[in-house]
Amino acid sequence: MKILGLEFSSPQRSVAAVEVRAEEPLVLAEVIETGPGSMRPLAMIEEALRQARIEREQIECLAVGLGPGSYTGIRTAIALAQGWQLGRGIKLLGISSAECIAAEAQAAGLTGRVHVIIDAQRNEFYLAAYELKPAQRRGLSPLRLACSSEVQQGLASGGLLVGPEVTRWFPEGRLLFPRAATLARLSVGETDFLSGEELGPIYLRETSFVKAPPPRIIP
Repeated sequence: MKILGLEFSSPQRSVAAVEVRAEEPLVLAEVIETGPGSMRPLAMIEEALRQARIEREQIECLAVGLGPGSYTGIRTAIALAQGWQLGRGIKLLGISSAECIAAEAQAAGLTGRVHVIIDAQRNEFYLAAYELKPAQRRGLSPLRLACSSEVQQGLASGGLLVGPEVTRWFPEGRLLFPRAATLARLSVGETDFLSGEELGPIYLRETSFVKAPPPRIIP
């Protein structure tokens, strides 16, 4: 099976083509774009396919990073996946970008307790804790919203902070980005495929709407 990973939830955006073989998943190509500039998702996809020497028609599954993170980036990845499934009928998987970061930490050789931290705006953070071993990754606390003092309390219990922009607030943390290649590898063996309509960003805040006031009558 050939899988294309789309991970646009952080300031480092990436697309990766992975082939599942008998031994282990093989990363055929990965294209990374970093910085606050405008995204080039279609160009990144085309470049990843070109480097991997495969055609769009050969992709059998799309793995999409659902965040939390950049709302625009995640929505862009979801829209691409929905359109692709509509046109080609491929399989879709949605994967937590926080889980992807924890897998990146494990691949980097980190062990013990790690706290994944992602900017949630409004002076809050998305926070989840994992226990990492060389061959095992276990969630200790589910993803939740936390303020800065709660993050500090978590650190007091031990462990390392990791995340895409963690050093902006916590200099002792370690920068780690969710990557499309890791996302695609995480999807290997998964069978809970989704329809395009079921894909949605991981967003822990309750959606609320404020009714606009009636228009003023200008004399």
